[in-house]
Amino acid sequence: MRIRPIIIYSILTSILSGTYNLDTSAIQTSADSSGTIKIGLLVQDNKSYAARQGAELAVLQANQAGGSHGKHFQLISRSMEGAWGTGSKQTVDFIFQENVCAIIGSHDGRNAHLVEQVSTKARIVFLSAWAGDPTLAQAFVPLYFSCVPNNLQQADAFIDEIYNKRKFIRVAAVSDKGYDSKLALESFLKRTRAAGKTDPIQFSYDAQAPDIKSILKQIENADIQATVLFGSPAVSSQFIKGMKQSDMKQTVIGSLLLNNEEELTPENVVNLENILIVSPINWLGEKALKFREEYKKQHGKLPGAVAAYSYDATCMLIEAVRIAGTDREEIQKKLAKMQFEGVTGTIQFDEKGKRTGTVQLELLKNCIEGPVKR
Repeated sequence: MRIRPIIIYSILTSILSGTYNLDTSAIQTSADSSGTIKIGLLVQDNKSYAARQGAELAVLQANQAGGSHGKHFQLISRSMEGAWGTGSKQTVDFIFQENVCAIIGSHDGRNAHLVEQVSTKARIVFLSAWAGDPTLAQAFVPLYFSCVPNNLQQADAFIDEIYNKRKFIRVAAVSDKGYDSKLALESFLKRTRAAGKTDPIQFSYDAQAPDIKSILKQIENADIQATVLFGSPAVSSQFIKGMKQSDMKQTVIGSLLLNNEEELTPENVVNLENILIVSPINWLGEKALKFREEYKKQHGKLPGAVAAYSYDATCMLIEAVRIAGTDREEIQKKLAKMQFEGVTGTIQFDEKGKRTGTVQLELLKNCIEGPVKR
């Protein structure tokens, strides 16, 4: 029997206020007795095809290999599009109606905080596959994991490239006013000051009506040597196009946000030519080549960073379930100790659930990422 929406909302309010104590044993028994092992995937909106397709490919391959202990995996995907708080409602629905064994998230940082709160109360693993918000790990929640480098880790890579390797001094940082962009900029400023480097000149714009020409003129007048872009691919690509048209020769670096194929158009990709971009994916590696081939076979196009992270998160979770079963506590313990070789490289977590390792910057050339040449 399905739980009525009004009951779900009541439970949601109690969970977030801390007054409701979930009895997960009954939910766990239901998951064990079903014919499939359900995995929940939360995506940003109904246009988030890459995240779904990456996860679907992982599930397809797992089932073709026999599933786990005689059961097949089933991906349950829900959009977080709608009024604020939709993500919490969808998370509760996963727990009470779908009885998923764990939740994967491919969405922004604000929604990730909501999912983290509910998953913590429900004692169910939340594996983030996109949000770079470093504060998600600061609560030290054992059930939270992230397979992407957070904003602070990305900032360290920018600082090393700009200030240490290239010896630049005059740097600009451009962001929109969205939650993820602002947080990425704040992380860069925090790390820059901690490293004792000169503060970058900051430029902020309204994503709906960006004054690109004005900002580019100010950057040019300031004789900037390197510009770091924290905005969406659509607007950031226009900044890069404007720089090229004005024959501005400075180095341009893009955060992981620019690598979001959900928002990239063919024109955007062309504009991103010859910039440094965060991408831990070694597309020449054996696993990555096989992933590209299978993804294109299934969907008629090549995958990007969103699909790759979603694929890795799902594959990693499937591996944990195969070893630990569907007991949520055992899944958490397995993930905490796991060293997983994915298409985005080796994935391991520290004691706070953050992905360990360094962030690599790649040069986008002919729409292919390759080694940086200085």
